[in-house]
Amino acid sequence: MVSSISAGVSICRKGTATGRRKEGTMLLNLHSYFSLRYGTMSLDDLIQGMLLGGHDTAVLTDINNSSGSLDFLRKGREHGLNILAGMELRNGDTLLYVGVARNQAGFRELNEFRTRYNQEGRLLPDRAPEFKDVFVVYPHGTTPITALRDFEYIGIRPAQLNQIRMEPVANFGRYVILAPVTFAPQDYKLHQQLRAIDHNLLFSQLDKSMIAAPDEVFVPHAQLMAWYRDFPQLIQHTNRLLGQCSFDFDFSVVKNKATFTDHHQRDREMLHQYTMDGFGCRYGKHDHAALERVTRELAIIEKLHFSSYFLITDDICRHARGRGFHYVGRGSGANSAVAYCLGITDVDPIALHLPFERFLNPKRQRPPDFDIDFSWNERDTIYDYIFNRYQSGHTALMGAMSTFRSRSILRELGKVYGLPKAEIDRLVNEPENMLNKNEVTDTILSVYNRMTDFPNQRTIHASGVLIAELPLTNYSAMDYSAKGLPTMQLDMHVAEDIGFEKFDILSQRGIGHIRDCREIVRQRTGQVIDTSNPSRFFTDPNIAAQLKCANTIGCFYLESPAMRQLLIKLQCDNYLTLVAASSIIRPGVASSGMMAEYIKRHHRPGDVEYPHPVFKEQLEETYGVMVYQEDVMKIANAYGGLDMADADVLRRMMSGKSRSRDQLMEIEGRFFTNCRARGYDEKVSRDIWRQMESFAGYSFNKAHSASFAVESYQSLYLKTYFPKEFMVAVLNNYGGFYNRKVYVNEAKRAGARVVLPCVNRSAFNATIHGDDIYLGFDCLLHLEERLAHRIPEERKANGPYTSLENFHLRTGARLEQLVILIRAGAMRFMGTGKKELLWEAHLLLSGDKKAVRSPVLFETMSSKPVLPKLDTSPIEDLYDELELIGFPVSGSLFDLAKSTYRGEAGAVDLLQHKGKTIRMVGDFVMDKTLKTKRGDAMKFGTFLDKDGVFFDTVHFPQTLGHYPLRGAGLYLIEGKVIEDFGCLSIEVARCGKMPLKLDPRSE
Repeated sequence: MVSSISAGVSICRKGTATGRRKEGTMLLNLHSYFSLRYGTMSLDDLIQGMLLGGHDTAVLTDINNSSGSLDFLRKGREHGLNILAGMELRNGDTLLYVGVARNQAGFRELNEFRTRYNQEGRLLPDRAPEFKDVFVVYPHGTTPITALRDFEYIGIRPAQLNQIRMEPVANFGRYVILAPVTFAPQDYKLHQQLRAIDHNLLFSQLDKSMIAAPDEVFVPHAQLMAWYRDFPQLIQHTNRLLGQCSFDFDFSVVKNKATFTDHHQRDREMLHQYTMDGFGCRYGKHDHAALERVTRELAIIEKLHFSSYFLITDDICRHARGRGFHYVGRGSGANSAVAYCLGITDVDPIALHLPFERFLNPKRQRPPDFDIDFSWNERDTIYDYIFNRYQSGHTALMGAMSTFRSRSILRELGKVYGLPKAEIDRLVNEPENMLNKNEVTDTILSVYNRMTDFPNQRTIHASGVLIAELPLTNYSAMDYSAKGLPTMQLDMHVAEDIGFEKFDILSQRGIGHIRDCREIVRQRTGQVIDTSNPSRFFTDPNIAAQLKCANTIGCFYLESPAMRQLLIKLQCDNYLTLVAASSIIRPGVASSGMMAEYIKRHHRPGDVEYPHPVFKEQLEETYGVMVYQEDVMKIANAYGGLDMADADVLRRMMSGKSRSRDQLMEIEGRFFTNCRARGYDEKVSRDIWRQMESFAGYSFNKAHSASFAVESYQSLYLKTYFPKEFMVAVLNNYGGFYNRKVYVNEAKRAGARVVLPCVNRSAFNATIHGDDIYLGFDCLLHLEERLAHRIPEERKANGPYTSLENFHLRTGARLEQLVILIRAGAMRFMGTGKKELLWEAHLLLSGDKKAVRSPVLFETMSSKPVLPKLDTSPIEDLYDELELIGFPVSGSLFDLAKSTYRGEAGAVDLLQHKGKTIRMVGDFVMDKTLKTKRGDAMKFGTFLDKDGVFFDTVHFPQTLGHYPLRGAGLYLIEGKVIEDFGCLSIEVARCGKMPLKLDPRSE
C-alpha cells in the first residue's frame, strides 16, 4: 500500500527502497484514452510507459474528466509507482489549465468544479477559481506571470525552451516542466483520426488547433533531464510541486451510505424488526428451520455491515408498494430469506435450496447487489424518490463507457476518409471483397485492431445507482443525464474496485403488463387482483395447461420462439421445471450441448448415470446437470469439502469474475486434498473439477431464474383468466419480444374484436369495451403525438365530435393529419365513405379557417357539395391499414394474397403429417440467424398460419442460399415435418414470397 508522501519523498518502482526523490520525476500531464477521442493509451499502457521510461511519479490529467483516476492509482500501486490525481480543463479544443490535486481534498475540488459546470451547461472560466488544495498550471503565453496566485504556475513544454531562454531569471520562479503524454510514438495518426471523428470532419480538414503536438509521447527520464539541463529552476520547482502532493486512498473500505438510521445499532434493530414482521407472513410463526436460516443471515449481514444496504433497498420497495407499483426483486439477492421476508423479492430461497452464501459471505471480495425491476414507465418516479430521499451530492447514477466496436470503427473511419456509404457498407459487410483493397481501406484497417474497445463516449449504466456516505465527488466528477440526474464518470467495475455496492433499479415492459392488466380489470369489474403471493399460481391446473402447450405470448421471458419450443419439449407444467428452463435457454448452456442433454434426461430420468453419489444427492432435481451457478457451489461443498464461502469464491473465479489466480490455485489445492482424504478416485475428481470449470463459465444464477419464473407465472395467471385485458396491457406497454401485429393477433385469438381507432371511442392507448378492443391513436405511424393526445382530451372535456368541421375546429388538426385519420377509418362514426370525407377535408381546409381551442357554439352552415357515391373496396382499406399501422387490422395479410391457396395443412394439423413433406402458407413474423460449426448461416423462422396460429421452420445453409427469407410477407413453404421431443417444425426444402393483389389505390 502506498502511503502519504511528504515533500521530497517518493515511492520508487517495485522492488526498490523508498528514499529521496530522483531529480526529474515530472510527468504533470498524462492523458489516457479516457481523454475521449484524444488520447490513445490505456491505463496499463501508461504504467508500462512510466516503468520503461524510468518515471516513478506522474499525474493523470484526462481532459474534463476523472474516469480513470482511481483505477490508475490502484494499478500504479501494484507496480510501486506514485500516482497523483488531476484534470486538464478545456473549452472545446482550447486548453485552459491543468489542475494537480495536492491530496484527496484537492481531487474532490477538481471534481466539484467540473461537476458544477457540467450541471449548469456553461463554459469554464479562463482563470481557475480560488482552489485550496489544487495546483494550477497554465500553458505558456496565456496568463501573465504577475497575475499568478500562490497555487498557480506556468508550464513550459520542451519545444518552448528557446522562447524563455532570454527571459529574466526571476520569471523562472513560476515555471514548471510540462511534458504532456497523449499517445505512443506510432499512434500519432490514430490520434489525428480520433480527432477527425470527434469533430466529424474529413481527415484532410483537421486544423492544427484540433490536434496535439507530435512530441506528446513518453520521453525517458534521462532525455527529459537533458532537455531541461539549462533550466535547473524548472526541475526544482516541478519537483517541489509534486513533492507537496500525495494521494492516499483506501480501497478496502465500503463507500456506501454507512447507516440508514444514522446509528449502526438502530439499523440492526430495525432490520431485525422488519424481518420478523415479514417472517410470519412468509413462513408462519412455527417454522423453526426457516427461523434458523433467517437468524443466521441476520448475523452475517450485521457482521459484514450490510444492514443499511438491506434497509435502503427495503425503503425503496416500501415506497413502491405504497404507490401501488408492481416490482420484481431478483438477482443473487433472491438467495436471501431476509430479503424474502422484507418483500424485496417473492422468491423463497429455502424452498428452492438457494444458498445465502451466493449473495453474501465473509470471504466474498466483490460486493453483492439487489436487482429491482420496475415498469418501464414508473422507474423515473422511483429515481425521483431515491434522489429526493437521499442526500444531494451523495446519490448518482452509475456511469458506463461505450466503446468503439468492429462496425463502428469501420464506419467512423470510413467517414473520416470520405468513403461513400456504399463502399463503407461493403467494407463492413464484405471485408474480403477485392474491391476493398486500396490505400484508404489499408489505412483504416491498419488501426482497426488498435481502436477495438477504445472508450468512445461516457454514458449511463442501464440500472445502477450509488448512494454514498461521503459526497460522490470524492471519487469522480459527474456528468448530467438528459433528465438532469447526476451520473458518475466511472463505471461499475471501478466502482466495485473502490468499494461501492450499487443498487440496480431496472425497468422492463413485462411488469407494465402486470400492473396495467390489474388496473384494467379493476376498472371493468371492480375486482382487485393481488399477484404479490405467486406461490398459489404454481399449483393452478389451468396455468399449468397454458405452460404445457406454450400459450405464452405476451408473458415475460416465456414468449420467444425458442422458449416456447423449450416449454413444449419439456412438457413444462410446474414451477421447478420452469426455473430450470429459464436457465438452460441461455446461449452458453444451449451451445455447450447441455440443454439437449437436460431435455433428454428430463424425459428419461431413470437412465441418468451419476458420476458419484453426491451428484444424485445434490443435483437429482436437474438430473445431474449443473444448470445453475449454485450447483457448482453445491458440488464444491458436498464433494470437495469446501465451505460454502470458499465454494462461492471458487464459482466466481471459475466464471472469470476474479483476478486472483493465486487464490484459485490455493482453493483448487484444498479441493483435491479433501478429495484424497475422502478416498475418492483421483481421475473421477479431476473429471468433476473439469465439469465444474466448464459449467461455471455459462451457468445461470438460480435466484435469477426463479425470479424470472415468478414474474412469468404472474403474467401467465393474468393471461389465463383475463386474456383480453392482458393483451390490452401488452399493447399499451408496446409489446415485448414481437411487434404489435402479433399481439393484435393474440387478442383476436382470445376472443376480442380488435377495432380500428375511432375519434369518438379511442384513447391515446388501446382500450377495451366489452369484447371490443379499440386500438389507440398511438398505433398510427404518422400521426403527430400531440394530436394523438389532444383528440381524447378534448372529447372528454367537451363531448363527442359531431362532424369533420367540428373535429377540425376543436383539435386544430392540419390537412395531412386529417387525411391520416380518415384513411385509417377513425372518422367512420359519421357514416360517410372515406373518399367522400377526403373531398370534404380538402374543401374544408382550402381557406384560412383557424382552429378554435374552446367549445364550439356555432358551426358554419356552408353547404357541402353533393358528390356521387365513390367506389371503394375492402382491399383498399387493408392497404391503408398496412401503410398507416404496419399491418392489416380489419383482416389479415392472407386477405391480400393473389392466390386462394392456403397450403395442405394448418399449424394444428402438423402432428398428422409428421415425417411427410407438405406445403404451408405462412405470414412471416421473424427469423433468427445462427452459425453452424463450419461457419455457414442457417435460420429459424416463425410464421402465423391462416388461423393466426404459430408454426416454426428450420432453414439449413444449403437451402437458405437458394431460398432466402426476405422479411415481412406471405410465404409458400415446402418442407418435411419434423419432431423433437413433441415440438413440431418444418425443415424447409423450398420457400418463396407469394404475390399480393394489386393495390387499387395506385391504379
